[in-house]
Amino acid sequence: MPIPAVSFEVFPPRSIDASFKLWDTAQALAPLAPRFFSVTYGAGGTTRDLTHDAAYTLHKSSGLPVAAHLTCVGASKAETLAIAQRFAQAGITDIVALRGDAPDGSTGFTPHPDGFANSVELIEALSRSGQFTLRVGAYPEKHPEASSQQANIDWLKAKVDAGACEAITQFFFEAETFLRFRDDCARAGISVPITPGILPITNWTNARKFAQRCGTSIPAWLDQAFDAALRDDRHDLLARALCTELCSDLVDEGVDSLHFYTLNRPELTREICHALGVTQAVTGVMDVA
Repeated sequence: MPIPAVSFEVFPPRSIDASFKLWDTAQALAPLAPRFFSVTYGAGGTTRDLTHDAAYTLHKSSGLPVAAHLTCVGASKAETLAIAQRFAQAGITDIVALRGDAPDGSTGFTPHPDGFANSVELIEALSRSGQFTLRVGAYPEKHPEASSQQANIDWLKAKVDAGACEAITQFFFEAETFLRFRDDCARAGISVPITPGILPITNWTNARKFAQRCGTSIPAWLDQAFDAALRDDRHDLLARALCTELCSDLVDEGVDSLHFYTLNRPELTREICHALGVTQAVTGVMDVA
């Protein structure tokens, strides 16, 4: 089986304890030679400064590429582009450009009066600068706010036409979900790489709630499998086996890159990568002393 390239998503810390977890995650995963680490952006832009600081420190300490998330939420166009320039000045020119989630407690996304109305406008503005490598999100199943899955695909095409060079999908539980989406995107004329987003399940209850919120289908067999595994104290064994099998099936179908949502918990992700043959050592990284 070919060995896939990998990348990892982390989120910025909000406490001292969380800071240690982030750096432990980076130290555990950097030796796997990821294409990049991506650093998320909180709902409503709530981690704007934290994202910048974490991305900058991770980039400087690891020597690895870092892709900072950037959203349209809660800021004017000028403010958003100023944030992008802060990233560029810090040596971070990879951006994951997203519309972003509305602040907690709000009823939905509302553009800032002087802000970008959507992710396509943001991508167009960033692309015009010529400074950034732009990645975007993609949904292998219908986004909760989309009218249809075809509308999803049409919107992804618009983001690619605006300047995106790669799409990273929301997580899913069955390989066929991604493969069907990949085929539909190809038929729509989307030619940039579409990288599957992979969620190693460290806690099935939490993963299930997250899936329900973002429109990810939960197969009945998966519910049953985790119910049985939890009763038998085999949750972690099942999670590792299922995720490894999912990734192997994708690689067998020609997928050459995988993006892991680590939740700042590296152990399961690292075990799955090792099972896939991703064990390359990198020297001289993560000198955080």
